Amino acid sequence: MAQKNLLGKIIEKTAESLLTVSGALTTIAILFITIFLFKEGFGLFKTPAIEDGYGLYVNPENPVNQLHPLDVKNMYDEEIINWKEVGGTDWEIMVFRIDDVFDYYSDEDLGENYGLLPEKLGHIISDHKNIIAYVPEEFAPSAAQGAKEVKVLNTTVSDFFLGKEWLPTATPSPLFGSLPLILGTLLVSLIAIVLALPLGLGVAVYLSELADERMRKFLKPVIELLAGIPSVVYGFFGLVVVAPLVQKAFNLPVGETAFTGGLILAIMALPTIISVAEDAISNTPRAMREASLALGATQWQTIRKVVIPYAGSGISAAAVLGIGRAVGETMAVLMITGNAAVIPTSIFEPVRTIPATIAAELGEAPSGGQHYQALFLLGCILFLISMIISIVSDLISKKKNYKSV
Repeated sequence: MAQKNLLGKIIEKTAESLLTVSGALTTIAILFITIFLFKEGFGLFKTPAIEDGYGLYVNPENPVNQLHPLDVKNMYDEEIINWKEVGGTDWEIMVFRIDDVFDYYSDEDLGENYGLLPEKLGHIISDHKNIIAYVPEEFAPSAAQGAKEVKVLNTTVSDFFLGKEWLPTATPSPLFGSLPLILGTLLVSLIAIVLALPLGLGVAVYLSELADERMRKFLKPVIELLAGIPSVVYGFFGLVVVAPLVQKAFNLPVGETAFTGGLILAIMALPTIISVAEDAISNTPRAMREASLALGATQWQTIRKVVIPYAGSGISAAAVLGIGRAVGETMAVLMITGNAAVIPTSIFEPVRTIPATIAAELGEAPSGGQHYQALFLLGCILFLISMIISIVSDLISKKKNYKSV
């Protein structure tokens, strides 16, 4: 008997130690992942905001010494055409790219292996006071050859979070304005949860309170089966069926819009919301229902005044899980939202979400570069959004529980 007790204690201690070690390792892993995510993301603000290996050069008489990335983009797009607009002299801007050197010199003039290219570029820059030249650093002319390098300011926090243009492949200076992506993500998620939460709660109440046993046994597995359908299948369904219907119903140029994405995400979030909310409602003590009915309340009054308030914590958890599914979904929204990185002004416009952007661009972003770091920073935003949702849900849950007591 003593040996059995000793063996039981050893097993109990071993199990307790294994659970402790498992919890510690999980916590450490999550901590390291979070640190890595933020470390890579915030490296964006320390990386020069111009393509690696290139530089911008102007005439030494030009008083401009530094430029904002957006100004550089607008100059090369000819939206800024005078140096006075960026704090310089009243000169019309002359944009120069490395290929333009052949308008001035032949291959023979540039020497073997283009060895004379820096000298020739220096001549071109020194002869044009209004020039801005975008050239590789290996061919860049020196100050002695008649050129001055202009510094391009690094991307700032406000540039990233409040910037309205996401152009990671723009040259000479890419732009990483995440505001369109943040707003697109929030808009699609909001549409999804507005559609899914009332419907999901209604189905959960029906299954728990109104459906007979036969109907409940049929519907519950069917609903849970929907959660197992791959998101790419939902994406195909939305692209082939839902998008054309939305386009036709609202007379739109295209059917891939924020509304279409929200509608598909609502369908995807329904199984989670229904299952969790139904479990919470079913756990309401039978005595509370019977007490309410005994006091003369109808079945609907009992559901509204007793059952739903009591299950408020579980319903909040269902809402959070549904929102989490909508915010973090990737493949479906990548296929059906139109992937337009613009600030939405209507739910019937194409948008792009943060998860879709990461999925579409990470494979093409050079490791350690600006684009790579910007995508990690988008991951940080998703992390913070999920954390805020969880905190708000916890506060709402505690408030409901306090009121019910």
